[in-house]
Amino acid sequence: MSTLQELQGRKGRIITDKDAREISRVEELSYDLKISEVMTSSVKTVSPEMLMSAVLEILRVNRISGVPVLENGNLAGILSIEDLVRCMEKNELHLPVSAYMSHNIVSVNAYDSVVKAIETFSKERKGRLPVIDETGKLVGIITKGDITRGILNALQRDYHEEELRRYRASHLFEDITSDRTSLILRYNIKARDYLNGGQASSHIKRALLRLGANPQLARQCGIAIYEAEMNLIIHTTSGGIIRVQIEPHRILMQTTDDGPGIADVEKALTPGWSTATQEVRDMGFGAGMGLVNIQRCVDKMTLESTPGKGTKLLMEIILRPEERFKEIDDPETLP
Repeated sequence: MSTLQELQGRKGRIITDKDAREISRVEELSYDLKISEVMTSSVKTVSPEMLMSAVLEILRVNRISGVPVLENGNLAGILSIEDLVRCMEKNELHLPVSAYMSHNIVSVNAYDSVVKAIETFSKERKGRLPVIDETGKLVGIITKGDITRGILNALQRDYHEEELRRYRASHLFEDITSDRTSLILRYNIKARDYLNGGQASSHIKRALLRLGANPQLARQCGIAIYEAEMNLIIHTTSGGIIRVQIEPHRILMQTTDDGPGIADVEKALTPGWSTATQEVRDMGFGAGMGLVNIQRCVDKMTLESTPGKGTKLLMEIILRPEERFKEIDDPETLP
């Protein structure tokens, strides 16, 4: 079963696979890690004028199955081992790369989450994907093997450190006597800050784990906040605020911004509907599934918006008895 098939909502609804049971740690990391963190930065490239015989030697010596083609420093195409095989079958190794390279370039952005690369691999059936920066320049290449190694390295890197922090944080509510105990987390999100997109959701998820939340609960909160965070980055005029209120019996999440607002809230909740510009879509965002993904991860979602004034998104997860941090009187709601 693939990473993206391992999803099931809190309310028992199947998301993509009837055999799914929970959001896996692998999927969590696929949202946390950026493509720039797992890609191969040292990339072998060729030019359109280079002979196919020379490419054959490059692939053989470096044990790789394809190379990007650069022309005047710009990504002009891709040459795969399949292209090379076709060339050898026709006995045309004397021809230049331009005769066999593919001009249909499918790339990913360095600042995207690894989940974007996984989705692209699944859709396009490619063996490798060139990685570009915000200017369109080639900065690396990513394969499925890079993703696997990156996730394994991340697991090894943070395991012991995370266990220690979780132990310390899990005692936060102990020895506190009050009628109401809350932990408020607040993050300022900047518009168009794609490079740092997902950081707030990652911090929130780690905080929940350290407080003693089970991994499934933390992952669902993380995905809901990630989608809300990206909406602030993509659609707002000047960014917005994420506020998370952690209570012993529930978790309340809220995002607010001051514009531009949503003209038709009901339509905004329709899968695939988006007001993202073509520029944003070209960057791989704005598919219109953010609010849908949030709904499947929370128990309650309320969207309030006024055109020209701004939007408020409220999300609530009611903790089951086994998920609660500590028994205390029911808290008030977010203001």
